Amino acid sequence: MTPELENLCKQLHIAGVYQFIQNQHDSDPDTISILTNACQFELKIRMTNRQIRTLKLAGFPTQKRFEELSVEALPDDGKRILQDLKLLNFIQETKNVVLIGNSETGKTHMAIATGVCACENNYKVIFKTAAGLVNELLEAKRAGRFTLLMKQLKKIDILILDELGYITFDLEGAELLFQILAARYEILSTVITTNLPFSEWIKVFHDKTLTAALLDRITHRAIVVNMNGSSYRRRASKS
Repeated sequence: MTPELENLCKQLHIAGVYQFIQNQHDSDPDTISILTNACQFELKIRMTNRQIRTLKLAGFPTQKRFEELSVEALPDDGKRILQDLKLLNFIQETKNVVLIGNSETGKTHMAIATGVCACENNYKVIFKTAAGLVNELLEAKRAGRFTLLMKQLKKIDILILDELGYITFDLEGAELLFQILAARYEILSTVITTNLPFSEWIKVFHDKTLTAALLDRITHRAIVVNMNGSSYRRRASKS
């Protein structure tokens, strides 16, 4: 038994194979090599299948990657933050990421690319539009499933909340969204794209106290990216 094969058996949770090889005191080196290659192949297949499932469950409208970004067309802050997003350090640090700017500046593309990268690194990701998530929360509450849905969302490493500010919520919806974001505070990361500066979030959440409490949790230790600029799509097309 080589250290590499021992480690592979543990990663694959094949205790029977591990025990069998341990009992073979005169194992042929060629057999060990074949078993090692087979275990490496099995591990690669499992990791690929896991990534496919994770990407599917994330619910991305389309799968966009960092390689597809026209970097020169991004606002300056967007360019500066790209490497940090690719490294995914903010997940380990349980920081939030807030991409703020006018329409068509690459916010959603960057958020999805971050989510796809996270899925490919075995993190659990969920992508929702803000309006879509609020509707889902309201339906869950009426069906008596809100607590269950909250538990499910607390198991997600990154919640991507897209287009916050495009549609306002009623107070009940705002309060439910607050509960979800507050439950993730300092425990899990949330990525938000919004067209509204923080001073205008009260237009979405209506209640001044609720808005202040939400901003306090969202922005604490957050990476805030200024994505204001000219149309990313038009500039990318010209490039």
